[in-house]
Amino acid sequence: MLWVKVLHLLFVIAWFAGLFYLPRLYVNLAQAQDPATYDTLLGMARRLYRFMTPLAALALAFGLYLWLGYGLGQGQGWMHAKLLLVLLLIVYHLACRHYLLAFTQRANRHAHRFYRVFNEIPVLILLLVLILVVVKPF
Repeated sequence: MLWVKVLHLLFVIAWFAGLFYLPRLYVNLAQAQDPATYDTLLGMARRLYRFMTPLAALALAFGLYLWLGYGLGQGQGWMHAKLLLVLLLIVYHLACRHYLLAFTQRANRHAHRFYRVFNEIPVLILLLVLILVVVKPF
């Protein structure tokens, strides 16, 4: 079970690295004036999203294995709250895809300030998950 936990944490950390950086690329894309710069940033964003999506799937798979296979946290309120936050994180990941498609189609409708705020969402989710896992308040 400890190796499964290690793999789960590894893939969660790697996924979050992508979730922290991708919206930062969106900030730069929203500010880009030069077409060459835009294309370079767009390529970086596409590659990052393609890289982080399998990491997300592996993080979720190992987490699901821990939850169902070992019964970790089953029937406990903190786990239900954590699962809700994981669901929000999946929605956030899919929103990143939506914005990537908008940038790809050159149809972005948001200013760089929007993406600066959007960039903070995974930080808040991570903080709440850490509190739930470590403190287990209920």
